[in-house]
Amino acid sequence: MDKVKYLFRSEASGGVLLVLAAVLALIIANSPANHLYNSFLEVPVIVQLGSFIINKPLLLWVNDGLMAIFFFLVGLEIKREVLCGNLSDSKSIILPLIAAIAGIAVPAIIYLWLNGNDPVAVKGWAIPSATDIAFALGIFVIFGKHLPLTLKLFLLSVAIFDDIAAVVIIALFYSQDLSMLSIIVATIGIAFLFVLNQLNVQKRAAYFLVGIIVWAAVLKSGVHATLSGFAIAWFIPTNKPKSEKQSMLESIEHALHPWTAFFILPLFAFANAGVNLITADVSAITNSITLGIAMGLFIGKQVGIFGACWVAIKLGLAKLPESTNWSQLYGVSILCGVGFTMSLFIGTLAFETYGIEYQNNVKIGVLMGSLLSAVLGAIIIAREEAKYRSTNTFKRNMETERLIAVEPELR
Repeated sequence: MDKVKYLFRSEASGGVLLVLAAVLALIIANSPANHLYNSFLEVPVIVQLGSFIINKPLLLWVNDGLMAIFFFLVGLEIKREVLCGNLSDSKSIILPLIAAIAGIAVPAIIYLWLNGNDPVAVKGWAIPSATDIAFALGIFVIFGKHLPLTLKLFLLSVAIFDDIAAVVIIALFYSQDLSMLSIIVATIGIAFLFVLNQLNVQKRAAYFLVGIIVWAAVLKSGVHATLSGFAIAWFIPTNKPKSEKQSMLESIEHALHPWTAFFILPLFAFANAGVNLITADVSAITNSITLGIAMGLFIGKQVGIFGACWVAIKLGLAKLPESTNWSQLYGVSILCGVGFTMSLFIGTLAFETYGIEYQNNVKIGVLMGSLLSAVLGAIIIAREEAKYRSTNTFKRNMETERLIAVEPELR
């Protein structure tokens, strides 16, 4: 329970920092310093070892390198949740699983409805299907910190399933020009990680060195490099040595979480959210790509998730999270429309070779849809928080927490 509370506290702070980073990027991109912003992102960073060379601008190092660390953390969290967390109980995952599937499908359908006739625009179908865990949980914790924990866990579970789907989508639809040699090297590296895991090797350096090789091979393979981070995470040992308080997985996850929440994701937001709105014309807001993303996030997410939950519960396939009501569930469904980080990331992959205009459309659409979802979701969650605080259930819970807090003193 302490880990869950720590997660929510850090996600709240990380969500605020994400917003500040995005706002700062927008301010600079719409100021006379715009050229400095673009120049900063284009700074070349070169790593060379013999004939092996990686030469990319800073923006791609953020998107391909630092985001691989983020996906590594996502993999660690999902593995832990599957083995011993919220996703280990088959009964408790039915509702968030159904919600996540619908929350991916409906936004994609809305986007395709508006862009299905454009062979280039159609590539962005997955952009509005993503949910930003840090942003959504941050809003929830700020405006609904006293709502039932089961509601928070529902939101977390839906977001986790969204991340799993994002990994699959990136692997299947956004990989190109595959290099078999690099794929073979990456496969050998993953096989070596499997051996280390089976031998219960507890040296982090071994996993780190092999992981670097796997990441570099995947980067050169045509499969997006972030997938290497997710794959590597599944071979980190979960058993706890007798001399340690935590398993290697728990220890690494705990160490990486603040770096991801307070550095990697804000830096990604700063590097990718900057769009010059001053020079943008009306078509940048009203074109089908922008509207498809914005409507997919704001309308598709809430309709898909809440609608699927309503059907599943009415059919007896699942139950409302304990101590929650329909209004609270609807508020959470809206918050899932905050796509931001993951939507921007998928957008960079979808239109990577199609120029700045497409990227700007993605940024505007993601910002519009995420902002609308964040504002309306926050309003509803705050209203439900006020209602819940006046109930007897809330008063009993607070009294129980007070007694637990003072019990050691009474002893």
